[in-house]
Amino acid sequence: MPTPTADIRIPVDQISYETFDWKPGAPAMHSRAEVNRQTGSYEAAITAPIADWTPRINAEDVADIEDATRQLVEFDTHAQRVLGTDNPALGPMTAILLRTESASSSQIEQLTTSAKQLALAEIDEGDKANALTVIGNVRAMEAALQLADDISEDSILAIHKALMLHQRNFAKDDAGRFRAEQVWIGPGEAGPRMADFVAPHHDRIPGAIADLVRFVKRHDVPVLVQVAAAHAQFETIHPFTDGNGRTGRALAQSILRNKGLVGSTAVPISAGLLVDTERYFAALTAYRAGDAGPIIREFASASRVAASTGTKLVDDLVVQLEDARAKMQSIRADAAAWRVLPALVGQPAVNTKYLMSRLGFGEMAALRALDTLTARGVLTETTGRARSRVWEHRGIFEVLDSYAAEIRRLSTR
Repeated sequence: MPTPTADIRIPVDQISYETFDWKPGAPAMHSRAEVNRQTGSYEAAITAPIADWTPRINAEDVADIEDATRQLVEFDTHAQRVLGTDNPALGPMTAILLRTESASSSQIEQLTTSAKQLALAEIDEGDKANALTVIGNVRAMEAALQLADDISEDSILAIHKALMLHQRNFAKDDAGRFRAEQVWIGPGEAGPRMADFVAPHHDRIPGAIADLVRFVKRHDVPVLVQVAAAHAQFETIHPFTDGNGRTGRALAQSILRNKGLVGSTAVPISAGLLVDTERYFAALTAYRAGDAGPIIREFASASRVAASTGTKLVDDLVVQLEDARAKMQSIRADAAAWRVLPALVGQPAVNTKYLMSRLGFGEMAALRALDTLTARGVLTETTGRARSRVWEHRGIFEVLDSYAAEIRRLSTR
């Protein structure tokens, strides 16, 4: 009887350990029992080098990886085909896919926000703390794509800086800097001795990141394998005091773009990982124990989810765009409202300040365009205020809410 693919290992060198002593730095902040538990020796991980790793992959996994890769490429091609490569909505479509990817990546870290809250945060409206934090993840994803041509230590630091500058209660001086202290995952407030995973000592971070960058620069490893292994290696290094998961998933986007697997859009892979977060975290644990199979299969599965749900999201957004165009048929071709229309795909909540800063409108031109779009039933003014008004495209928000509901449905199957 053949061995199930899930039971076939894809060997990778497992982590080793080194021993350090720990004494709580602020014992008065903890109980005596906790201080006693956390005083003494502990073991920190040492990541095995990955730069020269040659994955040994069985035929069934190879076929699975190739199929997932094909679906990602078809998704990217589909977005270009339904819009056209010169369509002004293609950029906003990438923006909204990037935002949904950022929201899903943040949700893995228990940071939940709605599409509407996120769009309002982009135009400095609303005051939902999670939405403002997720905006940082959007900026990190944007940086990941912008810096994809040259993935390096500096680009990884830039991604982290873009992420953490928007996070409340985080020391801004630490944004874009490798940690200079021991960190761990799991129990233990006063120290790491009872933790589930103790990350490498901070002195090992520069060498481990340099090794990871060398692996990413290789061109002889299947891209999805490279993405999955690089992500798992990054999470094992855990180079920052906070934001490692979100930075690591942004790095995955950067590698996909760097290798040319996708070019016109962002791939919502985190939505696929969100379907089963326990399995995702278990795959990271398996990688540290010497088996890259689970994390590679997890990224292949997430890629298929991303391609399927992402294709439907693109198609549903295109329907909204075409419906809006139909409502505007009798408006003259040079009217400012036509310039606003494609931008709504990426930013379905707007105000005059947004149109002035992003589209270069004067205030009166912005108001005229918004009045036209409102009169034609494309936008709805939602505040009822005389000033600081906000207009929304409710159909686009309905599409985004439906997408989020579909991911939740998949996660409960």
